[in-house]
Amino acid sequence: MEYRKRRRIRRKEARKLSDEIRERWGDCPFSGDHQVDLAEGRDFGLIFSDGKLVGLIYNGMAFLTLRGILLCSPSKKWVTVDMGAVKFLYNGADVMAPGIVDADIEIREGDPVWVKEEKHGKPLAVGIALMEGGEMVTSRKGKAIKTLHHIGDKVWKADE
Repeated sequence: MEYRKRRRIRRKEARKLSDEIRERWGDCPFSGDHQVDLAEGRDFGLIFSDGKLVGLIYNGMAFLTLRGILLCSPSKKWVTVDMGAVKFLYNGADVMAPGIVDADIEIREGDPVWVKEEKHGKPLAVGIALMEGGEMVTSRKGKAIKTLHHIGDKVWKADE
């Protein structure tokens, strides 16, 4: 993955970023004590912790990458999809409401969310909610999440 202007941030800035992620997601893979770098990617900002790509910045909001989610197991902003949706998400599709079996009811439209599969709870994608959490579960039509990052994309492959 190509990026530019990678720079180390101060501990105070890293702590603030970590607190923002922890508040939004319930956990964070780094703290102010880690070496945290920011860089500019083509589509969004990138957050590196101890050399690993663990977060994204999109429209001013900090997200965890799938690898960041695997490091810390966040407890908020999750959406569970049925196994029929997995192959579509693996190819980068947006999440459609009929494939959603459960969701955090605190999700609001415009929130960053992470998508997991129902069988093992493994993360599949990260995106922006296009509807509220309760509505995602009850709705039988429409797009529920705009996918920004998924298994197998350039962000996922950046840390291989």
